[in-house]
Amino acid sequence: MSTAELDELLKACKREERLAQKELYRQFYGYAMSVTLRYADDEDEAIEIANDAFLKVFMNLNRYDNSLPFKPWFRRILINTAINQVKKKRRFKWTQLMDAEFDIPSTEDILARIGFEELMKMVRSLSLAYRTVFNMFVIDGYTHEEIATILGISVGTSKSNLSKARQKLRQLLIEQLQH
Repeated sequence: MSTAELDELLKACKREERLAQKELYRQFYGYAMSVTLRYADDEDEAIEIANDAFLKVFMNLNRYDNSLPFKPWFRRILINTAINQVKKKRRFKWTQLMDAEFDIPSTEDILARIGFEELMKMVRSLSLAYRTVFNMFVIDGYTHEEIATILGISVGTSKSNLSKARQKLRQLLIEQLQH
């Protein structure tokens, strides 16, 4: 979809034209799911988060500055909606311990032997706290300070959760490579 076509589609969505909203949803649904699946426990929850995010987009489209690219604005809404979902759950207890940071091995051999779906399954298997911080830091590029502010945790907790997420992923990768 060209920039001009997207601009026209967004203008129609601002006028609350249902067909335009349906088309925007169709055009960006796959992208929305690629973001929300990283935060959700399962596909159903990812769909719920994506739908909530689309609703927020349609309700707040008048706040969108059309001189800026749409996708980053939409991405921010997706991530914030996913984070709000995480906060709502609060079925986890944030860890307060600090560990030394470890890097996940990222050799081409590992990437060649493990598919995207397997990697996503490993990330989704992390606890909610670890998965959220891992996604925000590694995938979405937030700093520990930003993560701490958004999630209402300390910077140390953010660092600890990232470290533990990396340790768990390393363990899962090693186990996968041994099979």
